[in-house]
Amino acid sequence: MAAVGYARVSTREQNLDGQTDALEAAGCEKVFIEHASGVLAKRPALDDALEYLRAGDTLVVTKLDRLGRSVRNLKEVVDGLEKQGIGLKALSQGIDTTTPGGRLFFHMLAAIAEFEHDLIVERTKTG
Repeated sequence: MAAVGYARVSTREQNLDGQTDALEAAGCEKVFIEHASGVLAKRPALDDALEYLRAGDTLVVTKLDRLGRSVRNLKEVVDGLEKQGIGLKALSQGIDTTTPGGRLFFHMLAAIAEFEHDLIVERTKTG
């Protein structure tokens, strides 16, 4: 069971040191690094990390927004990890889907964010 890190910044000018330091301190044996906007559908380093992970491993990120482009995308990624028996840890939010409480907390946050998004869409349509 390995801890594998994923760090992403949107531009080449941004510094990854804070993320990589935190991931290494969290015990990540390998860290995949991405220089790409979070809105991009193609993120090769994330694809590489997802291919590298095996059942029992944990993907570690510093914050959830480093992983997903949107709440919906983030939930899809986490659902895919769960199906493969891979956990997710988001260090700054204290989320750890390898525990029952961590899974509950993640799904509650995702549900609230999706609800908020739906309300915004509804208000936009009626407004």
